[in-house]
Amino acid sequence: MFSKKVRTAAAALVGSVALLAMTACVPGAGGGGPTAPAAVSSDVAGAGKVTLKLSDFWGSAEEKWVQTLITDFETKYPNVTIERTREDWGQLTSTLNLQLQDPNGPDIASANNGWSSLGTLAKGNLVRNLDAYAQLYGWGDKVPATIARQNQFTTDFRAIGEGSWFATPLARASLIGIYYNADKLKALGIKAPATLAELESAAAKVKEAGEVPFSYSGLDGNTAALLGLQSLFGAQGSINDFVYGKSKVDASSAGIEKAATTLQTWGKNGWLSPNFEGLDYQTSLANFLDGNGVFRFEYTGALGLSGDQLNKFGYMQLPQVNGNSTVGIGAAPGAMVISAKSQHPDVAAAFLDFLMSKKASQTAVDLGLVPMLNSGLSTPDTLSLKGEATATAKLDSGDGYVPYFDWSSPTMLDTLTQNTQLLLAGKTTPEQFTKAVDTDRDAFLASHGS
Repeated sequence: MFSKKVRTAAAALVGSVALLAMTACVPGAGGGGPTAPAAVSSDVAGAGKVTLKLSDFWGSAEEKWVQTLITDFETKYPNVTIERTREDWGQLTSTLNLQLQDPNGPDIASANNGWSSLGTLAKGNLVRNLDAYAQLYGWGDKVPATIARQNQFTTDFRAIGEGSWFATPLARASLIGIYYNADKLKALGIKAPATLAELESAAAKVKEAGEVPFSYSGLDGNTAALLGLQSLFGAQGSINDFVYGKSKVDASSAGIEKAATTLQTWGKNGWLSPNFEGLDYQTSLANFLDGNGVFRFEYTGALGLSGDQLNKFGYMQLPQVNGNSTVGIGAAPGAMVISAKSQHPDVAAAFLDFLMSKKASQTAVDLGLVPMLNSGLSTPDTLSLKGEATATAKLDSGDGYVPYFDWSSPTMLDTLTQNTQLLLAGKTTPEQFTKAVDTDRDAFLASHGS
């Protein structure tokens, strides 16, 4: 038995652009953001009978992970009930600012990092400053600095990647890398590639054999392949500086132009899923799991692998084109926030700390997910987990994590998705793509005085 109440949201998806336009009207917007509470407590058992509402977007193995931890937390603290609502990722991120204005909205939610979600919520006084809880639970020591900064903003909201905590990570990681169908590679006599050059050579052989080299969806402007390629071209420092608001760095030096050029070439080569323009994300993902496609740029955990699939699909994080270092987009799969309207922030913070515990990491491993924050775990010897663990070890040892590129402005995700669609339709060039990205980020920096 999992949580005492689990509900699946069925509300219609509201357009993100329209709702983001409403954020200027949220209470307290531009007013310096929420302040940290003066006194906090870790005494969950002494808090009395508490019901917390949680909103997240996780499905498959990720859903089982959070449900398991909800049950464990409720068992540890019988006075606490956690009511969970699962929503579509796009629906949750585009409506969360409205949900948190509702007195009956969630106490805890999984926001997206960056300006478009977490920054907007914090600046609008919709989520709590968590500095006091970070001190209480020692999050500064528990969480690597490269991950901690993804949840931090200065309280004047002029800078991201430093300052106060407004969210927490989880004890599992979400990377962007390449999954591959090991059975198909074996049947085609192709070794798993170890470099971009080898990947493109393999893709040509896969195409020649009549198979689909790259599983891809274009209907929803999927950016996983673009950002995965960017991490092969852009220097780690340049990507970090661009996302965290250093105006001296432009999108080209952060690898976007080369990534866009490569992806466009793959499209022209016929290496992407047939009729990808009309394929939505979920359909293309299901097709890949059914054997349609040999390679796929994807977020770890998104495939929901289990059983025999854990040895059918492998994972790899390729080294950068120039040099032997490995750079990868990595973060927790969600920035966990506490609503400013929550009546039980101490209990909510204790649950967030529980989601970062060693038990949470081990539960992730047991479900085939990539752990983070904790070592000394028992890891099954399966193909996909070995690949994911190898990737995480490379990024850990080389401090190679970079943030998601769309965190650089509130509208960058729309800019990336729309221009990716235009790029693959032949209606824009890599140079124009790169200029659009620079224009978006520079306009945002100018708008708030950076």
